[in-house]
Amino acid sequence: LTRRMMLATVTATAVVAAVPALAQETFKVGAINPYSGPTALYGDEVTRGYELAAEAVNASGGILGKTVEIVRGNATAPQEGIAAVEQLAGRDNVDVFIGTYLSAVAQAASEAALNYNKLYWDTNALASNLTERGLPNFVRSGPYSVSFAERSVEFVVDFLAPELGKEPSDLKVWIEHEESIYGTSIADRQKELLEEAGVQVVGVGAHNFRAIDLTDSVLRARDAQPDVWLSTGYVPDGNLLLRTARDQAFRPGATVLVGTGDTSETLEAMGQEGVEGIYVVSYPRPDISEEFGPGSAAYLEAYRARYNQDPIAPQSMAAFVGFKMMAEAVNAAGSAEPEAVRAALDQFDKPEGSYETGFGVKYDENAQNLRAFPTVIQWQSGHPVTIYPVSAAGDNKP
Repeated sequence: LTRRMMLATVTATAVVAAVPALAQETFKVGAINPYSGPTALYGDEVTRGYELAAEAVNASGGILGKTVEIVRGNATAPQEGIAAVEQLAGRDNVDVFIGTYLSAVAQAASEAALNYNKLYWDTNALASNLTERGLPNFVRSGPYSVSFAERSVEFVVDFLAPELGKEPSDLKVWIEHEESIYGTSIADRQKELLEEAGVQVVGVGAHNFRAIDLTDSVLRARDAQPDVWLSTGYVPDGNLLLRTARDQAFRPGATVLVGTGDTSETLEAMGQEGVEGIYVVSYPRPDISEEFGPGSAAYLEAYRARYNQDPIAPQSMAAFVGFKMMAEAVNAAGSAEPEAVRAALDQFDKPEGSYETGFGVKYDENAQNLRAFPTVIQWQSGHPVTIYPVSAAGDNKP
């Protein structure tokens, strides 16, 4: 009996001792996104991109030789982002953080992650100050507000002005934006670039993306009689602006949404006739040409196989690519320590067209990827179709 008890004790001790070793075989990634509330659909969609990327990374050996596991942290507002980081860093002991659908959440959560000396890798938040503040643990692999502002202005000047039969100097544009750091940073840069191009900016309006009535915003824009209504926001406010514009008979020559507006949620809110012809500057979609985004068709197949539907929003493919970039950087650094990863970024110099989204890789001194850009779609017969740039559009026509 004594011998059996001793053997049982030794076995139990061995099992307990093995637990930390087994835990070390998992590389935990804390995904900070909204998984509840009005933007939950898009927080889930971004994380679907991470899930698909984790499968691909694990098939190639994982991160630092460990199997990748994604742990979700729900954050619909900045304070929730801080709480999610504290919980995932303390309770779950995640190795790195990744996100984020909401820029304001990214700002707060990444600062909280620094308290734990954890890398915060952002694939989707757009506010320019996220990299400009110089946070030592922050890296952004996707496009940011400057890229979205530049693409939208380029589209207005080079594509829309001729379409509307006007010279840029004769073109009148109203800029509308949601009022957080996301919308404001894009709108400020749009105004600067449009004025440099000689375009008439006839007004700038700001609104809260949680607003339940945007009539005043639409009436101000309508009264200015712009040729182009250029609006940056999220899905809830974007849909509300479109519905209100329809109700107020506001029909500018061209409506250009920035950031969102190219998903089924907008189609359902407005109907096919209500979205027809609207342009959206957003993340590259899987319908881009294979030459522009090699592997985009394979990504679409993988998404359909895993989730039994088409992607809900283009943000997931950007998240997929960003997650793979994170894995490459951590593996190149041989460590998940922020300092080591930031140092390893200098090794990456890939041309545009290297990833499924058409992105390349080249980081600046603030760890902002300079080779990640949005594309432009147009709603055509109830479908969002990539039309710009021409190299991304392939056979698609405006």
